[in-house]
Amino acid sequence: MKIISMIPARYAASRFPGKLMQDLAGKPVIVRTYEAAVNTGLFDEVIVVTDSDIIFDTVRDHGGKAMMSQEEHDCGSDRIAEAVADMDVDIVVNVQGDEPFTDRESLEKVIEVFREDPDREIDLASLMTPIDDWEEINDPNTVKVIVDHRSFALYFSRSPIPYPRAKEVGAVYYKHKGIYAFRKEAIVDFKKLKMQPLEATEKIEAIRYLEYGRKIKMVVTTSEGIEIDTPEDLEKAKKQWK
Repeated sequence: MKIISMIPARYAASRFPGKLMQDLAGKPVIVRTYEAAVNTGLFDEVIVVTDSDIIFDTVRDHGGKAMMSQEEHDCGSDRIAEAVADMDVDIVVNVQGDEPFTDRESLEKVIEVFREDPDREIDLASLMTPIDDWEEINDPNTVKVIVDHRSFALYFSRSPIPYPRAKEVGAVYYKHKGIYAFRKEAIVDFKKLKMQPLEATEKIEAIRYLEYGRKIKMVVTTSEGIEIDTPEDLEKAKKQWK
């Protein structure tokens, strides 16, 4: 089984433009993320796919592999789908460019899902981590996920799900971490599927798979790391790196 990691990277982030080029302990965030993915030792190849000449040149200048997108894309999955269409691969792992603390244990868990799926029931796998901070649960920047008894995703939302009408029941809240592992055919098909209203409303691309009946297996991880979405996150990352 050939497994690669693709890191979609665009320069113009809405909340923190240019965040992937911000300095983190002497190297840009995107380079730190690339190196973290390589250092897991899990992949036959790690490639940054971008629409930015600056990011492309920076990754290459630091000895990394990078590809330029040939089309305009609305989301990272579309960008990856274009890049892998003609590649001979089985599993594609999407590592977000703003995740410089990406760790081997978490990635290994989503890859293992496919090794334990002989019937090829699962289209993609992703990570979730338990959260109990109500400020974070109510934060729209934190994507929440609910799952069935087999840990297949039922829905993703920026709203608190489940709604805490009866807090005493003790439901566990899960934050979705933006790492996905896809069968190649699933990610290639994604680009052909038209965005539906739920995805367009929530701005969560994983919802597109659910709207078209695809199976997403969620895996619990306790590894938090730091996703760099804001300047404040970058400052936290710098402190943690030290």
